[in-house]
Amino acid sequence: MAVVSEIGAREPAAMGVRSAALWSMAGQYAAFAIQFGASVVISRFFLGPAEVGLFSIALAAALIVAILQDFGLSRYIAGLARLDGTEISRCSSVALLFSLVVAGLIAAAAWPLARLYALPSLLPLMLVIAASYLFLPLSVVPMALMARAMQFRGLFLVNVGSALTQALVAVGLAAAGNSSSALAWATLAAALARGATAQALRPSPPWPLRLDGVRQVVRFGGRSSALYLTGALGTRTPDLIVGKLLTLAAVGMYSRAVSLADQFRMLVSGAIGSVFYPAFARIRDRGEPLGPAYLRVCAGYSAVLWPGMAGLALAAEPIVHLLYGEAWAGVVPLLQRIALLELFVVTLPLHIDLPILVGRMNQLLLLNFVDTVLSIGLLAVGCLWGVEGAATSRLIYGALWIALYARFMHEVVGFEPRRLLGIYLRSGMATMAALAPLFLAYRYWLPADQIGLVPLALAAAAGVLAWLAMLAATRHPAFADLTGIAREALAPFARRRRMPLPG
Repeated sequence: MAVVSEIGAREPAAMGVRSAALWSMAGQYAAFAIQFGASVVISRFFLGPAEVGLFSIALAAALIVAILQDFGLSRYIAGLARLDGTEISRCSSVALLFSLVVAGLIAAAAWPLARLYALPSLLPLMLVIAASYLFLPLSVVPMALMARAMQFRGLFLVNVGSALTQALVAVGLAAAGNSSSALAWATLAAALARGATAQALRPSPPWPLRLDGVRQVVRFGGRSSALYLTGALGTRTPDLIVGKLLTLAAVGMYSRAVSLADQFRMLVSGAIGSVFYPAFARIRDRGEPLGPAYLRVCAGYSAVLWPGMAGLALAAEPIVHLLYGEAWAGVVPLLQRIALLELFVVTLPLHIDLPILVGRMNQLLLLNFVDTVLSIGLLAVGCLWGVEGAATSRLIYGALWIALYARFMHEVVGFEPRRLLGIYLRSGMATMAALAPLFLAYRYWLPADQIGLVPLALAAAAGVLAWLAMLAATRHPAFADLTGIAREALAPFARRRRMPLPG
């Protein structure tokens, strides 16, 4: 949402950056609502922590390999100065070949993983998940082309359609008594729906194969995949580590806490991040400095995500009890710690995208390797103290993460540290203002273990008002962008009200 005003006014693309951000956020919010609602229904009525934990292990193992699926094509296509039909055919062919490789690797890993965990039921789950990756070549290139052209209405339809398909299949099969396999078959159905919708909106079939001149695509994809693979080891292995060192119920609890925190973060950073990569590519192509725009991105992320994640940590107990019931009470302390971790990792946004964009891939690979070693090592040590120790290790990792990337991002972007600290000071004040109503409600009205939906909603609404007031009072840079996006979102309704009646 930051940088939106700065770029949108002078960008004659199919869709301005601010409009693109609105469509991207709308798609992210709609998909989140659908997936979140399905997860609540499934967890509350059909599947327990151990069943969710079993699927989480299978999915985590698959996702480590599946990070190769995109092969860096989305960023490769978005970063090209010029793109023609021949290049699109090459990228589509590469996507098809690597999807076959990924599906084969996941299928091949199914039996050894089932033996490693002594869980025979992992085998069919992983085979179904492997099959889902056969359909992803249908969506990779079309979605990258739509993002490059700022056609986020199309991406909205793809993402929402996929999420709705996944939710309906998951809930339907879980209600029919299919246990963890319901989640696996829903993953397959979502991949098919995503590919079919993407091809309908932006046809780019991955056939016939075109492999001439793919060296540049493979070179970029190979380096990107190495980067994403090391990153995936850090982000995808926690479920595997917790599942191996602890219990299925523990990994189910841990996975649910991580999922809640990640889903909330992705509501903003996932949607906005997809808009910013092509937007920063255009700033780079114009030869303009990235620093001022990056400061506004940091302002937007910290202004929204800091109070959001801190609020999630503060409200963890009533949220878990209201959504999932007493069977999932163990998620509460885990969610509190993992939500606070997100405060660290959103402090330096776009830490992967911008180094790639400016050609600092080699240094990024090294830092990403150190990042992965820290994440896995700290988590394994934390498991010595149980699942809560595993979650606590994430806080230590978050602090080390900032120390690892802060200097590097300053070199890449060239922002002014003093201005960035000033932004973070104002974001911190806004965060405290947002938390104050709920904190006071716990102290003087109802404690966290007794507060219901209505008091929680009232405290949250008061927190939003206090947050907005503090943003305005401190003249936070994000306030103008937030009000600008609000005006853009409400503009169609305002125009409709001003339209004369027929006749």
